[in-house]
Amino acid sequence: MTKTYIAYLRQSTMKQQISGLGVEAQREIIHNHVKNKPILAEYIETESGKKSNRPQLLAALEMCRKTNSILIVAKLDRLSRNVAFTSKLLESDVEIVFCDFPQANRLILHIISSIAEYEAGLISQRTKQSLQAKKARGVQLGKSENLMNKFEQAVQHSIITNKAKATNNPNNMRAIALLRSLSIQGKSLSEMTCLLNEQGFVTSKGCKFQIAQVKRLLVRAGLMS
Repeated sequence: MTKTYIAYLRQSTMKQQISGLGVEAQREIIHNHVKNKPILAEYIETESGKKSNRPQLLAALEMCRKTNSILIVAKLDRLSRNVAFTSKLLESDVEIVFCDFPQANRLILHIISSIAEYEAGLISQRTKQSLQAKKARGVQLGKSENLMNKFEQAVQHSIITNKAKATNNPNNMRAIALLRSLSIQGKSLSEMTCLLNEQGFVTSKGCKFQIAQVKRLLVRAGLMS
């Protein structure tokens, strides 16, 4: 019997809703994962990951029950950054699949959810501390000239931010952990790539690893020059 899916996509802000970038990226990851299997419906929520009031998620779960479908989510943190809420969902009667970690069992998902909640708290704390420090220096917040004084600075900041995101991406962190062991064993790039894909590891976009991507991870982790 062919599996059917109900897609759930979450964006945190109205800005993401207007741009569509957050949703488009999630949609691409989901479609790459299911390939030709049918997605019966798609539910989009605009809400913070820390909040549990999710009418679109409830509707998606109800549709899963009616159609005997699997709820599919691009990434675990798109479902929730609230551990208690995620745990309750994982114990429900609906099967849930996360494209960024499809082989994970419930225990692993609970652990990752706890990390996501912890990281969300750190981000919030750092943001508040940064704003307080700027105010103490006399910076007037909210003005465009304070956000981008020079185009070159903005570009450089974007490069640094993208590198940090790549380094801290959960998929990349899990892959690097395995690559460290494989590197010690003297495995070749080709062998490492095959092993990552055989073990169900995926890239930050939910796709299989290519040799070039594995090489970048090794260089980033200091395992290759």
